[in-house]
Amino acid sequence: MNSTKIAVIGASGYTGLELLRLLLMHPQAELVCVTSRANAGKSLKQLFPRFTGAPGADLEFIAPDADVIAASGAEVAFLALPHGVAAEYATSLLERGLRVIDLSADFRLDDPAVYEEFYGAPHPAVDLLKEAVYGLPEIRSEEISKARLIASPGCYPTSIILPLLPLLRKGLIDPQSIVTCSMSGVSGAGRKEAIPLLFCECNESVRAYSVPKHRHLSEIEQELSIAAGEKVVMSFTPHLVPTNAGICSTTSAKLVGDLAEVGKALEEAYNDAAYVRLLGKGGCADTKNVTRTNFVDIGWDYDERTGRILLLSAEDNLGKGAAGQAIQSFNIMSGFSETSGLLNF
Repeated sequence: MNSTKIAVIGASGYTGLELLRLLLMHPQAELVCVTSRANAGKSLKQLFPRFTGAPGADLEFIAPDADVIAASGAEVAFLALPHGVAAEYATSLLERGLRVIDLSADFRLDDPAVYEEFYGAPHPAVDLLKEAVYGLPEIRSEEISKARLIASPGCYPTSIILPLLPLLRKGLIDPQSIVTCSMSGVSGAGRKEAIPLLFCECNESVRAYSVPKHRHLSEIEQELSIAAGEKVVMSFTPHLVPTNAGICSTTSAKLVGDLAEVGKALEEAYNDAAYVRLLGKGGCADTKNVTRTNFVDIGWDYDERTGRILLLSAEDNLGKGAAGQAIQSFNIMSGFSETSGLLNF
């Protein structure tokens, strides 16, 4: 069986850990390079004892250096790095002939001015923006298969964009009436020391954050605008909930088309999608059914009193919202089965 040599850059965070877990067991991926400046010299099994006994668990972390990464023989690099940092490595690794799947926000936006507005700094690699493919496999599979640089979508955007796109494309909802409230587990904030993320601060507590302008709004509005054929501006409020992982999003929008077409539009879009599970009218997505998987569950309903469609979705923020989706794109760009290394329940 053919395999592809893989590097994971920034492999010690929660997303990096999930990438490692999936890639170590992927039948067509050979992990040859993992980087972490703080953990250079340690093996995977030393830093993450859960991997002890897994093939490749003796691989040692190295400091991130583009020449050394390329010398490892890696053909594809996953970047699990903060925005602003990822672009530098993407540029260097592309120059050395690697294909890159970036899990940061650096290449998700088409407009560098929007990037600067939402991320507070000029875009670090403007020349690559036109080449980058927004890696939502259910929507851009053909482009992903030919890509050299994939911008893997954010966790919140995946849970919001997928339910909305079919309805916007069919003109079934008013694009200017969209309101979303989402809840995410604490791992979504990253693996870092911060008082608001301590157990005693998060446990038995729910709170909104990044109000009123979460950074993910930029890519959500971009993709919805493309689908609607007009500029979409929406309201989005994220909440932190006391779970390790999982995202639950509830989106509503004013119905302007035929109610009977809503379910049909979702089925037409996703009946053949490997990782979208449609729950139908009245189905309420539950994070317990998607954590540790690459599935996104989508249900919907109609509120007759307000004339609004309700879209209900759930995913794992580290799975379909990050590492799993990136590997799904890797499978497509490598010509492997889309489900290779990912069919877990």
